[in-house]
Amino acid sequence: MKFEHFAINVAQPRAMSDWYENHVGLSVVSKQDSSPFMIFLADDSGTIMLEIYNNPKAPVLDFNSQHPLVLHLALVSEDPDADRDRLVAAGAEVISDDILDDGAHLVMLKDPWGLALQLCKRAKPMLK
Repeated sequence: MKFEHFAINVAQPRAMSDWYENHVGLSVVSKQDSSPFMIFLADDSGTIMLEIYNNPKAPVLDFNSQHPLVLHLALVSEDPDADRDRLVAAGAEVISDDILDDGAHLVMLKDPWGLALQLCKRAKPMLK
């Protein structure tokens, strides 16, 4: 088995989708224009998706109240400094910016809705 998608129930799926398309580079695979506004966004590999929606059958997690280590989306970044600055200019907030002992550079941000994003430049890439 392999991952197909990771899904989260959010307050503003359409606005969040726009932000991730415009600033993170995810692309729409499928977008529903009526409630629950299911939107599937793919990374540039086209092999995994993030599904965001607003389904009233379940609560929306208050991302702002969650520590980033509870839940975060990790993204490969070739230039974490430039990506950090670009995302902050688009409304993200820096939580931490660390260089690990092995040389990996990890930047933790929160998007405008409070969802934690980690920008990862690994000293030795973990995925193919």
